[in-house]
Order: sequence, then structure tokens, then C-alpha cells
Amino acid sequence: MSHIVRKIIHIDMDAFFASVELRDRPDLREQPVVVAWEGARSVVCAASYPARKFGLRSAMPLSVAKRLCPHVVCLPPRFPEYQQVSRHIHHIFARHTELIEPLSLDEAYLDVTHNKQNLPYACEVASHIRADILAETGLTASAGIAPNKFLAKIASDWRKPNGQTTIAPQQISAFLQHLPLSKIPGVGEKTQLKMQQLGLTMLTDVLPLSRGELVLHFGKYGHRLYDLARGIDDRSVNPSREHQQISSETTLSHDAYLDDISVYVPELCQEVWDSAAKRRYAARTVTVKLKTADFHTLTRSLSFSSDLLQVSDFQAACLQLLQRMPQDAALRFRLIGVGLSQLHRTDEEGHQYSMW
Repeated sequence: MSHIVRKIIHIDMDAFFASVELRDRPDLREQPVVVAWEGARSVVCAASYPARKFGLRSAMPLSVAKRLCPHVVCLPPRFPEYQQVSRHIHHIFARHTELIEPLSLDEAYLDVTHNKQNLPYACEVASHIRADILAETGLTASAGIAPNKFLAKIASDWRKPNGQTTIAPQQISAFLQHLPLSKIPGVGEKTQLKMQQLGLTMLTDVLPLSRGELVLHFGKYGHRLYDLARGIDDRSVNPSREHQQISSETTLSHDAYLDDISVYVPELCQEVWDSAAKRRYAARTVTVKLKTADFHTLTRSLSFSSDLLQVSDFQAACLQLLQRMPQDAALRFRLIGVGLSQLHRTDEEGHQYSMW
């Protein structure tokens, strides 16, 4: 029985939150724009491509963004609008396949090995999807097409924005020869440093090393690295992917005012961050929960267009969310909790990664 070669597409919207805003404000298209609430503790939810040229990025404190680019335009987030656009985009995906694994509002894997329109080539499916997204939402998307998720993910970033790259089975070896290890999803600073010390810079540098040697140097991630160097990734596209949350909360020894709550944020964030890192999860949404002295629960959430890179980003977002709670001087609180959601796995024992 012959082995069926899978056709996987990774679709990634281009600067999604910022692009939705610029679609509705075309006069700002050439200007550096960030999506963020104004405020001393505000953080950037998304940065347009002109803003990225100044070094601005998602999860950066707004104060830093304004220092780097004093003339940056700041637009408040409209999450209900982003969710509505995301739903529309997923309806477009569903015209072609039921095998859709959403990673976030603006990113998904599609298995189009057998597609509903009976198009012969996966690159055609991707072109149709991108054309429909543009025609129906006014937004651009990039796509990567490959026999597995690992290669499709990397390919979608190759010609961003508004491009697509296909890696056919016979092209895998040639493609991997030009792939720096820093481009692999899940390879963060710590692992990159270890790779440099071992003289490993390109993915092909890994090939002469045995599986055992890689496990010795990189622990469990060594198994993954051995397979990726050969372009192997057997993970299936999982439509029933769970929407999980990792959270922690503490009940206070006595009811406290809002101004006194922030002291609990660093420890709670660290606890959640460590738990996510241990399970190799990255996240894009931060939630803060407060319970009032009379047991009313208040929650506030904040989403980003790319993954949180470090625990300080998480803490800054939580502090900003506290500022969005009711500023009633009489209110006192008995519990505070923080959480991370929109989770997906990284490929490393840690949280820093380059493209995931």
C-alpha cells in the first residue's frame, strides 16, 4: 500500500489586529501604527509593518514604543471586531476542508490532502483561500504549503506579507539546506546559545549527529531536532484542539483595595509562566480575575497578535488589566487570579522561540 503524502497549509494573517484597523483607516496605511490602549502601563497588542521598521512589536510596553517612534499612531483595540473577522476567515477555510486546527484568531493549520473543491494542487487551494480572504475581508494572508506542519509553518513566513511558499516533497532536502536553526519554531535563546557553542548554525549541521548525541546535548528536544533535520513531522492537524488556560489565584488574608492588589502580580505570573514553560506552552491571551469582598467576580482579558516572549510581558499586561477594573475607591477585593490562554505547544523546554 503506497504512503499518502499529506498536503498541509499554514495560513497566517499579516499583522492581523493592525491590518483590521488600517483597513478601516486607510489614511494611516503608510504611518507607523500600534494597537494599544493609552496609559502609563499599556502594552502593544499589535504593530503595523511600518511600525515594525522602528523595532516596535507586540507585547512591548507602549512607553518604549513611543520612545523608539515618537510619531507612532496609537489605536485602541476592538476585540469583538477581530473575533468577527476571524470567524469569517474560518468560514472561508471550511469551504475547502473540515480539518482545521486554529492556533489563534489569525493563524491556523489546514489539512487539504482531500479538499472539498477537488482542486488538484494544495497551492491552488491556498491561492483560492487567500484571494477569498482579500475579496471578502479586505485583508491579506500569507500561506505555507508542505507535507507537514513544521515545514508549512516555516514556509508561511518565507514571503510575508501577502505571499505564499510551497515546499513539495522533492524540494524538502534542498529547502532544509538553507534553513538556519534560529528559524525553527521553538528554538529560543538558551538553545541557540548551546547550538552556537557546538558549532551548529544551520539545520544541516545537525545531520551528522546521532539521535543519542542530540538527546545528550538537548534533552527530550534532541529527539525532535533529529527528526526536523530530516524534514520529519508526523503531527496531525487536530480540529478538536482544546482551548486551555493555565491560571493561578490567591485568596487574600484580608480584603484589599485595588491599589494594593498589584503586589501579588509578579509571584502569580511567575507561577503560571513556569507551569506553561514546563508543559512547553506559549500564549497570546492574558486574563486577570478579581473577586470583590461581596463575592462578585470581575475579569478582564488582553490578547496579542504574537506570543508573549517573557514573564515581564505577562506581568505588564496584568498590571494594565488592573487599570481597566472599576476604579471605585470603596471597592475591596478578597481574591486575585491571573491566567494565560490561546495556548499552543512550543518545541523546546522553555518559552523563547522565534516564529511560533
